[in-house]
Amino acid sequence: MSIIEQHITEPKIAYFSMEIGLRDDIPTYSGGLGILAGDTVKSAADLNLPFVAVTLICIKGYFRQELDSNGHQTEHPVLWNPSDFMKLSQEKVTVTIEGRDVHVQSWVYFVESPRGGVIPVLYLDTNLPENSDEDRTLTDHLYGGDESYRIKQEVVLGIGGVRMLRKLGFEIKKYHMNEGHAAFLTLELLHEFKKDIESVWDEEHIWDIEPVKDLCVFTTHTPVEAGHDKFTYELYEKVFRDYFPVNILKKLAGDKKVNMTLLGFNSSNFVNGVAKKHGEVSQNMFPGYQINAITNGVHSYTWTSDSMKKLFDKYLPGWANEPEIFVRIGVIPDEELWAAHSEAKNELIDYVNTVSGADMDYDTLTFGFARRATAYKRADLLFSDLKRLEKIGTKKIQIIYAGKAHPKDTVGKELIEKIYSYKEDLKGKIKIAFIQNYKMDIALKLVSGVDIWLNTPLRPLEASGTSGMKATHNGVMNFSVLDGWWIEGHIEGFTGWSIGPAATEIEPDNNMNAIDADDLYNKLEKKIIPLYYGDRKNWVRMMQNAIGKNAYYFNTHRMMRRYVTEAYIR
Repeated sequence: MSIIEQHITEPKIAYFSMEIGLRDDIPTYSGGLGILAGDTVKSAADLNLPFVAVTLICIKGYFRQELDSNGHQTEHPVLWNPSDFMKLSQEKVTVTIEGRDVHVQSWVYFVESPRGGVIPVLYLDTNLPENSDEDRTLTDHLYGGDESYRIKQEVVLGIGGVRMLRKLGFEIKKYHMNEGHAAFLTLELLHEFKKDIESVWDEEHIWDIEPVKDLCVFTTHTPVEAGHDKFTYELYEKVFRDYFPVNILKKLAGDKKVNMTLLGFNSSNFVNGVAKKHGEVSQNMFPGYQINAITNGVHSYTWTSDSMKKLFDKYLPGWANEPEIFVRIGVIPDEELWAAHSEAKNELIDYVNTVSGADMDYDTLTFGFARRATAYKRADLLFSDLKRLEKIGTKKIQIIYAGKAHPKDTVGKELIEKIYSYKEDLKGKIKIAFIQNYKMDIALKLVSGVDIWLNTPLRPLEASGTSGMKATHNGVMNFSVLDGWWIEGHIEGFTGWSIGPAATEIEPDNNMNAIDADDLYNKLEKKIIPLYYGDRKNWVRMMQNAIGKNAYYFNTHRMMRRYVTEAYIR
């Protein structure tokens, strides 16, 4: 019996994502996109949806981050053994790259829900003896190598993924592309629906896009230009040869370059951004397309600390599969909510002190900032005026940072080094720690153990953001720029606080740094610090509001129900 035979009894939704973050010891993710994909699969299992996911094995992971005493980042491979967690399917498929047959096998990991749902995740792997040395490494590194390496990976994911699903016996009723990395799957589908016409004047009539569009759903995740993969047609022709005609592809993916986002848009009947604001921004970036908005969420059970889980189990039974129950948060006594938060905070502080020697204490107002280290996230906005920060925060706040910079992101690496220098500048006044090698277990400690979750992106470049949603599940308020999901979740002084003006931009304005920093300092000095130290009752009330108004909505159970009703059953 095939290892997936019992999972091919009904038509499925096939979810394609270059990265899927399910657990730390399967390190096939780099950050928010992958963690969202993992949370999506977990909710699909909880909701018992007919789902199968497809990704790459990334046998050397993204990378393990090492930081020296000056914050200089060094990257190391993360070696792991798929056979410790997955079963190897016997079926293989081939894709053609540069005229060579590249053989692809599939590892299968089963995401099992306590409620009985089981979702197979296919991890595609080219490390086979029948492949050349070069092709064997195509599934080694997540986002590694050059453009040639990337386009070949995307051939394996998109075309190889569709062929593997067929070979394994899956019947697919929708293909959901989580970002443009998998958009070559649409070309494989076009081949499937190619009209059998012996004589046509116009080659375009052979390719029937409508049944492909009916099958496809495309989610775009970023307003940052660099996040949209583009390849030259010269590279495309070198890799693909005569697989799909260039003149037809130009009508789908753009005249100048193969734009994977455009390919996804033009081949899908349902396209969405990942927050209401992001839908508007994407509409501006890609005029002429109908871009819907389904705001992201997080998997509630995964991102709630043990102390909060016990509390919710006691007072809100069923919360994990029905996060709507969080609206009843008022039944939890204030002192028990504070005690559960304090338990998570003490665990975090003990961990931070162990790994960093920062000598943080349990009672100081603690801020968390953890996300990919890149310029638009503005990790250094808090330090715009050191003297002012010193005056406001000395002995009153402490800050915990974490996050990796992409190996090729020089500015992101410099940001980490700057935070290390500020740590020295403020020594003895404001305690700062930077936790290296940010991953899921560290993220859970941070989002549940800090008092405030800080987020300072340059508007409108934060498509959604999910770390702040994780914080709300633990009663941690957000102090954030109004962008992404926070525009929808923010009620000033009730669920948290905003930084800077309302979100009116559809394009970034680099002149906002001083304005945003000034508002950050004002609210820190006049609202947040006085409330934390002087009014515990109202602080706990805001913790309740964060759970009851934000966590109840910003979860992947709600998100998946919307995908089902708006995208999958159209």
